[in-house]
Amino acid sequence: MYPIYHFATSLLLLLFLAEPGLGALVEEQPLVLKYHNGALLKGNITVNLIWYGHFTPIQRSIIVDFIHSLAPRRGPLPSASSWWKTTEKYKGGASNLVVGRQILHEAYSLGKSLGNRHLVALAGKVNALKAINVVLTASDVAVDGFCSRCGTHGSARDKKSAYVWVGNSVVQCPGQCAWPFHQPIYGPQTPPLVAPNGDVGVDGMIINLATLLAGTVTNPYNNGYFQGPATAPLEAVSACTGIFGTGAYPGYPGQVLVDKATGASYNAVGVNGRRFLLPAMWDPQTSACKPLV
Repeated sequence: MYPIYHFATSLLLLLFLAEPGLGALVEEQPLVLKYHNGALLKGNITVNLIWYGHFTPIQRSIIVDFIHSLAPRRGPLPSASSWWKTTEKYKGGASNLVVGRQILHEAYSLGKSLGNRHLVALAGKVNALKAINVVLTASDVAVDGFCSRCGTHGSARDKKSAYVWVGNSVVQCPGQCAWPFHQPIYGPQTPPLVAPNGDVGVDGMIINLATLLAGTVTNPYNNGYFQGPATAPLEAVSACTGIFGTGAYPGYPGQVLVDKATGASYNAVGVNGRRFLLPAMWDPQTSACKPLV
């Protein structure tokens, strides 16, 4: 049902291989994500969650709260809602995400080593129009290509729904897929930030889920907004990899907010008192990566 079009990640390997001076030079160049005249996902979009493997109720609530936090809402800034509002600047208006069905696969029915075809099969468990089916794999589930990619998104052949996959990297590769909450494998070994929800794996998943949801609504069918080849595109957030606050450079996430009581780093507030660290998103009006702080 779902072909694999491409993957989008928040990998930091490429950033870490760059020298800070070179990063500064790159930042001075205008960043343009070309619009390829395809349809985008706009209007009300249902987000169905397929949990594969063991997630605690608290872990599930963190991710559900994150998606709820993207809805338009009044409240203190900077907020997850204001971060998502940048997607309205892409052609077609707002993309309103609403949590739909949640399916638990705690018995590892497909085993603990999955390929792309398994992800596609899991995503196809929910047949819904104008939906994004999100497959979330637990920390003890290996997925083909995991760690060289932290997640994937694609779409159904009929272009009526899309899917996302994100894995919990805390056991397998937190230095690649949960930075800046873990020491990186490459580059400057700056101290990791304290995860805002106290869970390095899930807080890392939030960063990658945010990256992929933004990529899905702005480039759902591989002919929306992106830079570079369609087989490995840089999208709304993946084009801004590693930027979380002002002054970011390769290996340094930038200046973010810190909770005085817990020491946790964040740049966005959400529902139920949640705090998140969200990556910068490309702003079509300014042609620049826009961090929240």
